[in-house]
Amino acid sequence: MRKKAMAPAAAVAVAVALLLCFGIAGVVSSASDHRYKPEDPVPLYANKVGPFQNPSETYRYFDLPFCTPEHVTEKKEDLGEVLNGDRLVVAPYKLDFRVDQDSKVVCKKQLTKEDVAKFRNAVIKDYYFQMYYDDLPIWGFIGKVDKEGKDPSEYKYFLYKHIHFDILYNDDRVIEINVHTDPNTLVDVTEDGDIEVEFLYSVKWKETTTPFEKRMDKYSQSSSLPHHLEIHWFSIINSCITVLLLTGFLATILMRVLKNDFVKYAHDEESADDQEETGWKYIHGDIFRFPKNKSLFSACLGSGSQLFALTVFIFILALVGVFYPYNRGALFTALVVIYALTSGIAGYTATSFYCQLEGTNWVRNLLLTGCLFCGPLFLTFCFLNTVAIVYSATAALPFGTIVVIVLIWTLVTAPLLVLGGIAGKNSKTEFQAPCRTTKYPREIPPLPWYRETIPQMAMAGFLPFSAIYIELYYIFASVWGHRIYTIYSILFVVFIILLIVTAFITVALTYFQLAAEDHEWWWRSFLCGGSTGLFIYGYCLYYYYARSDMSGFMQTSFFFGYMACICYGFFLMLGMVGFHAALLFVRHIYRSIKCE
Repeated sequence: MRKKAMAPAAAVAVAVALLLCFGIAGVVSSASDHRYKPEDPVPLYANKVGPFQNPSETYRYFDLPFCTPEHVTEKKEDLGEVLNGDRLVVAPYKLDFRVDQDSKVVCKKQLTKEDVAKFRNAVIKDYYFQMYYDDLPIWGFIGKVDKEGKDPSEYKYFLYKHIHFDILYNDDRVIEINVHTDPNTLVDVTEDGDIEVEFLYSVKWKETTTPFEKRMDKYSQSSSLPHHLEIHWFSIINSCITVLLLTGFLATILMRVLKNDFVKYAHDEESADDQEETGWKYIHGDIFRFPKNKSLFSACLGSGSQLFALTVFIFILALVGVFYPYNRGALFTALVVIYALTSGIAGYTATSFYCQLEGTNWVRNLLLTGCLFCGPLFLTFCFLNTVAIVYSATAALPFGTIVVIVLIWTLVTAPLLVLGGIAGKNSKTEFQAPCRTTKYPREIPPLPWYRETIPQMAMAGFLPFSAIYIELYYIFASVWGHRIYTIYSILFVVFIILLIVTAFITVALTYFQLAAEDHEWWWRSFLCGGSTGLFIYGYCLYYYYARSDMSGFMQTSFFFGYMACICYGFFLMLGMVGFHAALLFVRHIYRSIKCE
């Protein structure tokens, strides 16, 4: 009865999560319906500036000495936008609907030596700026470096002072905006000294037939180009071949061996009752002996189940089109909201399994479950947020946002975790073991080095990683770069393949472990399943040093800090998948033989 009662509650929680995320997805930069009359003001927000190669190292637009208005008007942002590092302010340019401008002066400004040094440093580091015009993203570079001199000391640094906006419209709606800088109007900022600069901008409006509904298509076309799709499909085919080979291996080798085992054991039972048992049947009295550190083991399974549910719900939202290009705020908000609402799954799974393992201190188990993933994530966030504050970067969360996240954790995550734990404790389900466990454990025979935990984890993690590594580059280039990832259907297929390969390889290694009469398979199956997360973190090292141009302490700490948390989440999630696959397999084979 309690399980049935839990189902509607879980369904309601999921429905609320989906509704919240769909509502969040509708939040845009303007409160209007995107319809304008000639000469109507259209909102233009300046977002941030920063080194092009360091996506996490961004600063407020007016941290550079541009034409600053007397009163800087900030736009109110939702939780996801703040988490993404967006800090939108009203830009100093006036781009009214269908009103052309030709070399209009923004301001005349006397740049001091310090201002010139700031701009020169920005040009050296290849700073770009980002703005939003009627919710359309636009980018441009601050300046350029003239490298005609071979020696770096002879380089010239120039600041762009004239910006051109080319805007396309259809009837009463803005469809597209492009920005480019005038290479003939430059300010030399190579030498320190006071300079007077006249900042200018021009606006040119043109009509187009592109409908409003398709104005975001151009931002997602890059990932849908034929040569990109070919690589994605190659990744899919590579992954499918891996699955087929692994499935074939299990079907032909493992199942044949198992069949022979079943026949042999049945023959042994008929011929002689006192015949010595060998292989995996020999350890039937120890196979369901509960693992060491059962509280930690149950907490790992609970946290892994929650992260698995979170991933599935994020995929559902992505496949229905919630995370359209440059609506990244929705993704971050969805992660926070759905993680909070799925905490009940973690509490229920962990406590229920802990009680099945005859654990007594379920409250401590619940606390451990709540802190297992959130604890390392919170410590990492504290360190990285401190780094961002020192750098005065937009990645530093305001105090108000931190309070909101703490309130979500206090008022939603913790209560649901406790409710799930209470439901799990009261579920009264017993552990289903086909064999009775003996009073004293058998001694495990000496094993060769390649059957130890670390080599087995390396074998287990390599195959799933090989099935996803091609797709990993595009994901990294999107999360830690300026590419756009929109082919969520292919990503979902790769995720399904990852789960299948993880389950299969864990089952195969578990069988070989049992055949060697090693009955401590509980933790081994979890560690082998989760080892793909370690391979992904290893890929982080390769990507950072070989495929990216990221540099600096802040960007490095953000990249490796948050990727450590993500890979740790993968470790828990895939470990849970591996263990449950192994558990199903072990129950099946021991149910198929007679054990006294």
